[in-house]
Amino acid sequence: MAIILPLDKMSIGEKISTMEKIWDDLCRGVEEIPSPPWHERILQKREEDEKNGAESLIDWETAKKNIRDSLQ
Repeated sequence: MAIILPLDKMSIGEKISTMEKIWDDLCRGVEEIPSPPWHERILQKREEDEKNGAESLIDWETAKKNIRDSLQ
């Protein structure tokens, strides 16, 4: 089904609202969205690297602080 939206006539707010509605709908069926094989390989590699000491994990709050600090 092709849906044509008048993007050139929509305000930024209308576009964001439309995207949020689509995202919310996608999130309701997240179990049906297959994860691509390359993603599983990356996750496995990261898990192996963490177990072998090649990578270390930090919590999300620390990660956000590090990102903010690097932007200043």
